[in-house]
Amino acid sequence: MPERAVQLAFAIVAIPALLVAYQVVAERGLKLLPRRAVRALEAWVWVGPAAALFMVFLLLPALGTVILSLLDRRSTGFVGLENYANALANPDFQVAVRNSAAWLIFLPLAAVIVGLLMAVLTDRVRYGRAARATLFVPVAISSVAGAVIWRFMYDYRPPGADQTGTLNAALTSLVPGAAPQAWLINAPLNSAMVIVAAVWMTAGFCMVVLSAGLKGMPPELLESARVDGAGEWQAFRRITLPLLAPTITVVVTTMAITALKSFDLVYVMTSGNHDTDVIATRMFKELFSSRDVGYASAIAVLLMLAILPVMIWNLGSFRRQESMR
Repeated sequence: MPERAVQLAFAIVAIPALLVAYQVVAERGLKLLPRRAVRALEAWVWVGPAAALFMVFLLLPALGTVILSLLDRRSTGFVGLENYANALANPDFQVAVRNSAAWLIFLPLAAVIVGLLMAVLTDRVRYGRAARATLFVPVAISSVAGAVIWRFMYDYRPPGADQTGTLNAALTSLVPGAAPQAWLINAPLNSAMVIVAAVWMTAGFCMVVLSAGLKGMPPELLESARVDGAGEWQAFRRITLPLLAPTITVVVTTMAITALKSFDLVYVMTSGNHDTDVIATRMFKELFSSRDVGYASAIAVLLMLAILPVMIWNLGSFRRQESMR
């Protein structure tokens, strides 16, 4: 307990104090240098801490993972690309790739559509702020808590028993003769149900970002379109959507990265069983269940390579938007 108290005090007091001290020392040090030196070093002085943290906590671990992926399960012998070949030929990994691809397609699509619908509807009512705050609540819930909530929603009991799961209770009550469904067992329905839970937890984020984009639009454009006889759908399709395209691009990219990194929802709701594994859960199982460090590292590198094109495309879209301004 005393050790944790010391760590907590260090995090609360020492780290901010170090940042303030660095800022003071850096500013005074720059004042002592010639103007040419200040111009050359000023950017590096302020970017330096962030670059150092990036290198220590992101770059070096990533390089270490790449090195481990070239070694055997106990990291004692060099095996080259054997771990990658085994991963690509493994049926379990192929199932994980297939499910990750489904997440990559359907989570951004569904989350953006639902978020855009909520943003447009809440923008048109007087109590829009309260409605947005309510709809944003799932985003504030931890992924584990959300997964537990949806496990109860999908709970299954045999036919004839009292259905404790909300979805099966509604199904058997509203549809005469309907049998309860094992939502988290039957593939590929189970993966779709987990994605639905993910949409519930992320649509609020999409709504907030898209709502901010809607607020930034010139209202006179929509008013002019309505004066010219355009209907609501025409104004939305021809004016709102094109102006909102950069914001939608940002949200889609964020959701795509979220989909590729999906782990906690799948792990808590299904543990990756019944063909619901994604790449991250497959990596977790290989590392902590099979204790195969090299194979798990290879899967981690493949996941990183899958995310990299999305990040590059995102940076390119940001540069194109900046060049248009």
